[in-house]
Amino acid sequence: MEYLLQLDESIFILINRTWQNTFFDWLLPYWRNKYFWLPAYFLFIILLFVKVGKKGVPVLLFLGLTIAGSDLTSSFLIKENVERIRPCNDNHFKKNVFLRAPCGSGYSFTSSHAANHFGIATFLILALGLQIKKWRYLLLFWAISIGFAQIYVGVHYPLDVLSGFIVGGIIAFLSHYCYRRFSFSVF
Repeated sequence: MEYLLQLDESIFILINRTWQNTFFDWLLPYWRNKYFWLPAYFLFIILLFVKVGKKGVPVLLFLGLTIAGSDLTSSFLIKENVERIRPCNDNHFKKNVFLRAPCGSGYSFTSSHAANHFGIATFLILALGLQIKKWRYLLLFWAISIGFAQIYVGVHYPLDVLSGFIVGGIIAFLSHYCYRRFSFSVF
């Protein structure tokens, strides 16, 4: 376990300090901000309803359940029990952190940003299937890049993000199972 935590810190330093550049310094604090994506979320909702009409309601309902499930699991079930200190708040480690965004006062493991965005991407890929075939890699890139940004700005360790991806993926699969099980298929 000690080796894994040392590797986690080493990868954090690689991403947060060694890979620093002015473009990422400018972009990634915005990129990881959920409010930055509000126009894209609204555009998605509009396009969904233009394409499928009221059949988009179940997609949005289960997408909302996916987000709520991944956020609650990450924020309350896991973080409150693991209690891992964020790299930017850890008195023994924060001298290694180049902080590019507000640190936050909560715990670090798992990354709720990573869980929520990976859950969104996974659910949409599963639920909309062939209809968004051309977009699935972009959705995965989007979710993974938000997780990367969390490390780059200094608020999460890589294991926090990777674990968030796993939580979001599991919740998305469960949500998609329920979506299909209750015959809410859009297409």
